[in-house]
Amino acid sequence: MPKVIWGTEPEDHDYPAAQSYLSLLADPDEIARIVEELRAAPIEMIKSKDVLRASGLALLDRSNFHVKRDLKKIFDKQVLSPILLVRGDGAKHLTLTIADGYHRACAVYWNNEDDFIHARIASWSSK
Repeated sequence: MPKVIWGTEPEDHDYPAAQSYLSLLADPDEIARIVEELRAAPIEMIKSKDVLRASGLALLDRSNFHVKRDLKKIFDKQVLSPILLVRGDGAKHLTLTIADGYHRACAVYWNNEDDFIHARIASWSSK
């Protein structure tokens, strides 16, 4: 199992991708606030198995085109971009939202479920 090499910052295109996905879940003002919070958040390290469990999303198969591409990056020792997350709320039964980086999270899990994912995390408003 090769060591995952993480970039220090998400790539510029990750934020518009997160914004596009999140626009399906909340109003534009909330999404703008979350994206700004993501841009300012420090990088945190979370085990890949915990990210997938908290999101409630199924693990994509390693044959998925994007997962396969990210696994190749891991094996070729190329840098992965940190993923962008929006924290859930256990009291409200709201799961973690992977705003950008679902395929990367799955690839890291396939490499080693105990590997740490590098991520920036924001929160939904408490309204």
